[in-house]
Amino acid sequence: MRMPRRPALPTRTVRWRFTALYGALFLLSGAGLLAIVNLMALGVRVTAPAGDPGPPQPTLAAALEHIGLLQARLSETEATQSRQLLAGSAVAFAVMAVLSVVLGRVVAGRVLRPLRTITAATRRISADNLHERLAVPGPADEVKDLADTVDELLERLEGAFAAQRRFVADASHELRTPLATMRASLDVAVAKPEPVPQQTLALADRLRTELDQVDRLLEGLLALARAQHGVLPDREGVSLGRTVSAALDARTADIAAKGLTLHDGGVRDGAWTLGSPTLLARMAGNLVDNAIVHNHDGGWIRVAATADDANALLVVETGGRVLDREEVARLARPFQRLGPDRTGSGDGSGLGLSIVDAVVSAHGGRLELYARPEGGLRAAVSLPRADASEDVPA
Repeated sequence: MRMPRRPALPTRTVRWRFTALYGALFLLSGAGLLAIVNLMALGVRVTAPAGDPGPPQPTLAAALEHIGLLQARLSETEATQSRQLLAGSAVAFAVMAVLSVVLGRVVAGRVLRPLRTITAATRRISADNLHERLAVPGPADEVKDLADTVDELLERLEGAFAAQRRFVADASHELRTPLATMRASLDVAVAKPEPVPQQTLALADRLRTELDQVDRLLEGLLALARAQHGVLPDREGVSLGRTVSAALDARTADIAAKGLTLHDGGVRDGAWTLGSPTLLARMAGNLVDNAIVHNHDGGWIRVAATADDANALLVVETGGRVLDREEVARLARPFQRLGPDRTGSGDGSGLGLSIVDAVVSAHGGRLELYARPEGGLRAAVSLPRADASEDVPA
């Protein structure tokens, strides 16, 4: 579908305004310079010097001497006048140069103010607030046309982002039904009264494992889509200390199975933030799961939940091999992993830290991933701090 052609711009353009304004400034500067020079020139009068020799003598020699004296005095007067005009022109040029720069800066600033407004507004707009628009007022010139074009681009981007999120959420939801049907059919086939071959049982177990993996992937996609929408209807005060402690308690068996040592880096009950308990619990669970799954047997995990004047902080650290910093910086993207040694277990879907980053962004926070120089990964979450009084009792 072809886009309708934009109407032709009127003759009143930014270029025309710049031409008129600066042309007027230079014209006024030249007029001021000429006025100053002429005023100084008018103030100079050629007067006869004191001790005028009077009327010339009737002799030819005396007349020639008198003419030479007058020519010398006239040359001296012209030289003096030229020096005065030169000095006045230099002073006038310096004054008008400074005045032109000052006036030009002021006028250009006023003309370019809409562009600064567009730049500042565009920098504020991100994927989380694509609904905002520049809405620049003013005449229909290039600046207005640029602002309208940016607004149209933001509208298309907002539609594309919304369509992508709806597709992920709808597809993940719709795929649950056939997966449940497949799982039920598999259970019915294995539960028949006649003996089932061992090979069939082994295949059924493997299919169940794969179905569980797909279920985790779909659940992760749903959580990611919900977090990226940024809709948090169940906002309340949440303690990061209690949330991460609950996540650790729920995974005690997994921690023991790998022989991991859990270090308390300072889990404080004062680390409160305002947000969705469901999403924040998923965030803490994913951080702990990432620390367990991508850890070596007999390793360690350090968890800290603290707060400062403005932020509630949650830090999960693990040991391990030395990681590449550039690869670690990409871990918050969906399906990004650090090589086969981090995915050999087959328990990860590649969405864990992506969901964490989306949940943190939806709550106005920041996720930072560090490759520890000694080896291992440090995941630090910073969220706006809230008072415990904002908590809604269960």
